[in-house]
Amino acid sequence: MAVYKILVLFLSCLLWQTSHADTFYPADNGYFQYVGRIDFSTPATPRFWASGVYVTARFKGPRCEIVLNDEMLYGTNHNYVSIIIDNKAPVRQQLLGKSDTIRLHQGLGEGPHTIVICKNTEAGIGYMEFAGLRCQELLPLPVSPVRKIEFIGNSITCGSGSDQASVPCGQGQWYDQHNAWKSYGPLTARQLNAQWQLSSVSGIGLVQSCCGMPHTMPKVFDKVNMYRDSIPWDFANYQPDVVAVTLGENDGPQDSARFCQAYVTFLKRLRTYYPAATIVCIDSPMADPAFSPILQRYITAVVAAMQDKKVSKYFYSRKYQSGCGGHPDLAQHQLMANELTAYIKKIKHW
Repeated sequence: MAVYKILVLFLSCLLWQTSHADTFYPADNGYFQYVGRIDFSTPATPRFWASGVYVTARFKGPRCEIVLNDEMLYGTNHNYVSIIIDNKAPVRQQLLGKSDTIRLHQGLGEGPHTIVICKNTEAGIGYMEFAGLRCQELLPLPVSPVRKIEFIGNSITCGSGSDQASVPCGQGQWYDQHNAWKSYGPLTARQLNAQWQLSSVSGIGLVQSCCGMPHTMPKVFDKVNMYRDSIPWDFANYQPDVVAVTLGENDGPQDSARFCQAYVTFLKRLRTYYPAATIVCIDSPMADPAFSPILQRYITAVVAAMQDKKVSKYFYSRKYQSGCGGHPDLAQHQLMANELTAYIKKIKHW
């Protein structure tokens, strides 16, 4: 038995020595596709904070290695990623150190293969950097989906508290249940064959944020790192066809005139960034019975005040609160995505 184990170990080492003879393609290679708010000031290590930022690549060969850097905020936080190969079931993995090499080879044939790396955790957990990919050959990607959607919101949009597969609610760190890949936004976009961008931070509001978040969405919306209100974002980088806004849960009941005016002002600002976009104002799927009708009245008044045929409202058919802290769980994110997919199909004729 001992000889057998040594032989298996030897063969495994031999396999990965062979992989190291493959070519390393740094992150600034033009064959990588990036979607999301990303800081490219250091092209060799693009840096991103937001949930749902994703990198796509196509490669040839039976194996690959991904190299990712983790800020390890406060020396303890470790980001989660989802890795998807050839549209198969995602592998959700937590990074372990400042630099991680993730080796993928099980069940891979010669290809070609398409791989997607998606940041599952949000800005408050710290940044990630994509350093590159090692494989036999990096290939050009097919044409990206033409449709684009941006989802603006709070912890719901981040996918917070949704995934209890590895760490149950109430255990581990507060971010251990984050899963942006399986949150309603990316699910909706994939069902519509669209790209997505999540512009969201836990605790954020329109006029009042909660849970230690010092900024409001109007203040930080033009930043790459919305959590820290830093690094200007160029809106020319991503022009969505649809903008879905889910805000108000963290504001709670407010002076209606103040809240509605702030919402209208924010939507008019969105219109300057996205002149042709369809904007959908969505209620909170986790609002309590007292606040839900109040928020819906606010949104109804805001949409009416806009007098813009491309601004509409959508209210979920029910509440989705089975995840950690009353957030939607993974199954409910799918139900939310199904609702939004049907609504966007209807108004966009997609």
